[in-house]
Amino acid sequence: MKYMLLIHHGDTQWEQLSEEEQRHIPADYQAISSTSGVTPGVWMESPETATTVRVEGGRTLTTDGPFVAVKEALGGYLFYETHDLDAAIELASRIPAARLGGAVEIRPLMEG
Repeated sequence: MKYMLLIHHGDTQWEQLSEEEQRHIPADYQAISSTSGVTPGVWMESPETATTVRVEGGRTLTTDGPFVAVKEALGGYLFYETHDLDAAIELASRIPAARLGGAVEIRPLMEG
């Protein structure tokens, strides 16, 4: 099964973290990226840099900023091919954002 893990960073600020936590985060993400079955995604700029597009009545409308509240905004993603959802949950629990006020959403990919 293939999954997409959507990483929501929450509102924890880098400066609020201890020096030890700041040192561990890059290593944690590197370990996750090198896990068998993981295809890393590309990190995104902060949600404040987003432009949201809607079409209403045939008109294209743009808004500065993310579609959702900043604390819920998507910060990154990765793909994971594994045997079951439990393995994807275990991987998601290792993602620093999940323990730092954010969350990781796991979505099965449609195949075919």
